[in-house]
Amino acid sequence: MAFVGMDHGTTGISFTILSKEIEHFKLGREELSKGKVSAIEELSKRIDPAEIKLMAITYAMGDAIKTIKPLEKVENRGIISIGGAGKVTGGGTAVYSEIEKSGIPTVLIPGLHRNLPCLDERFKAAYSHHGSAEKVSISYNAHLETGWENLIVSDISSNTVTILIQDGIIKGAMDACIGAMGIIHGPLDLEMIRAIDDGYKTANECFSHAGAVKIAGIDTKVARAKDELIKRYLEGDYKARLAIDTMAMTITMEIWGLISIADKIDGIILTGSVGAMKEPINFYSILKKQLDCPMEVRRLPPTSGSLGSAQIARDIYQGKKEILGIEVESLP
Repeated sequence: MAFVGMDHGTTGISFTILSKEIEHFKLGREELSKGKVSAIEELSKRIDPAEIKLMAITYAMGDAIKTIKPLEKVENRGIISIGGAGKVTGGGTAVYSEIEKSGIPTVLIPGLHRNLPCLDERFKAAYSHHGSAEKVSISYNAHLETGWENLIVSDISSNTVTILIQDGIIKGAMDACIGAMGIIHGPLDLEMIRAIDDGYKTANECFSHAGAVKIAGIDTKVARAKDELIKRYLEGDYKARLAIDTMAMTITMEIWGLISIADKIDGIILTGSVGAMKEPINFYSILKKQLDCPMEVRRLPPTSGSLGSAQIARDIYQGKKEILGIEVESLP
C-alpha cells in the first residue's frame, strides 16, 4: 500500500512516495515540457502503480475549485487561467495529462483563493488569490510535523507565500504578488506599475523580476537564478548581499503582520528551498534572528510540499473529510 504526493513548483515537479519508507524525487519543468522525461515512467521505476491507493496533486493556481476533488470531476485542470502566474513552460500540464491517463486514483488540491469557505472574510474581501495549491500541502505537513493548531508557515523559494492557520484551519495567506519577496517574484512597486502603464513591460514580466534578482541585477533562467545569487553572495558582491538582506526584511514584515492579527500563535515554520537553507548560506538563521519573536521558529525541508500532498492522500484514503478546513469530495 502506497500513497503519492505531487508539488507543482516554479522550477520543477516534485513527488513523494509514502509507503513503508519515504522516497522523494524531482523532475525539471523544462525537461518535462520538451518530453525528455515522463513523470509516470519515473514514478513506475520506483513503485508499481498498482500499489498506489491514492495520489494527491497540485496544479498551478488551483483557483477554479474550492474542494479537494477526484481528478475525473475536475474541469479545465482546476484553474481559471494560466496567465499572470509567472513563467509558463508546459511541464506541469504535461504531468497533469500523464496522470489523467494513468488510471491511478488521484485527487486535485485547490489553491487558496476567495471562494474557499474556510478563509477569513476579511482576507477574501482584500485579495482574490492567496497562494497556489501546494501551499495547502505545505501547511498540512507543517501541522502534522509540529502538532500545532495555530501557526504561521512561510514558504520561501522562487517566491514567498506566508500562510496563517488558526484552530487547525487555514484563515488566509499573503501571496507573492502582494507581500514579501522571493528569489524571482515579488510585489509590484510604483516604478513597475509605471512601466506597465507605459507599455514597456507586462505585469507578468514585472512580477517575474520583482524579487531578490531585481536588487542583485540578475537576469538569467529561473532555474539558475538562485545559484547565481548564492555565488555572488559568497563572493561578497554588495548587491547580492543587499538582495538577501532585503528579502529577509520583507519576509519578517510579512510574518509579523500575520502575528499581529492572529488570535494565537504556537510557532512559526520556515520552509522552501530558501526558507530551509542552512548551506551554503544560512538563510534560516538570518531570518530567524531578524524575526526575533517569542514563538518557536522551526524549519522543514523543501520536500514538505510533496510530502504534505502524500499525507493528504493517505489521510483522505483513511476517511478524512476535510484538510485544514477544506472539504474533501467523496471518492468514486
